Amino acid sequence: MLIASGPMPLLRRLRKRLGNEIRFALTAWVYFTRVPLPAGLSRWVGYEADYLSGSARYFPVVGVAVGALGAAVYLLALRRFPPSVAVLLSMAATLLITGAFHEDGLADCFDAFGGAYTREDTLRIMHDSRIGAFGAIALVLALLLKWQVLTALPSARVAWLMVGAHAASRSTAISLMLSLDYVRDQGRAKPLAQRLGLGAAAVAGLTGLVCLIWPDWRWACGALLLLLLLRAFLAHWFKRRLGGYTGDCLGLTQQLSELALYLLALAWT
Repeated sequence: MLIASGPMPLLRRLRKRLGNEIRFALTAWVYFTRVPLPAGLSRWVGYEADYLSGSARYFPVVGVAVGALGAAVYLLALRRFPPSVAVLLSMAATLLITGAFHEDGLADCFDAFGGAYTREDTLRIMHDSRIGAFGAIALVLALLLKWQVLTALPSARVAWLMVGAHAASRSTAISLMLSLDYVRDQGRAKPLAQRLGLGAAAVAGLTGLVCLIWPDWRWACGALLLLLLLRAFLAHWFKRRLGGYTGDCLGLTQQLSELALYLLALAWT
């Protein structure tokens, strides 16, 4: 009896762990996209602080899904439209599925860092939902630059690059949670703004890196180096100006990382 019943506690623990991981992944999906889950599944997903915190490791997986949608729209649009229109339609699809969540962070950060001198004023402007001149200019330039770079790339390269860039850029953003503290007492990102553990960071990092490897491992090495340098710069900047990060800082990091990868791909071609 002892031998027969021995594996059962282990199986129960594994089943519970697998269930938790699925709930973490679904929580990440709900948090970072506008696509609702079925009613029964939505009730099962854990929206408590523990589940929001645990979901951080799966943000790059959400990036894979978002990038895959953009790639699918791009490839389908290429059947009837020129590359410039196909890229615009793919960008519209990714903006629609995410609700421009990260783009909003980019605009808020440029407004705050461009229009304030003190830490308190920076956080106050960043929290303001209205968009200012700095944010509007940065948002327009970022979207135009993405469009132009992706249009200039060979069509065979664009689809997979979208998947890799969306995943790896989210890995870069989440990596800030390894070394920086969340600086707000309240905020939408507060429940998930816990220091990222090494295991969770490894899951997030590997997801992004695997998506960058194709078609050339040398490209992946160059991309990883570029993201590490950008991450180091932004981490230093956020630490210096704010003493840590906000949810908008993560959005800015994702957007700049994605754009940097597109530019590197074009320079690599």
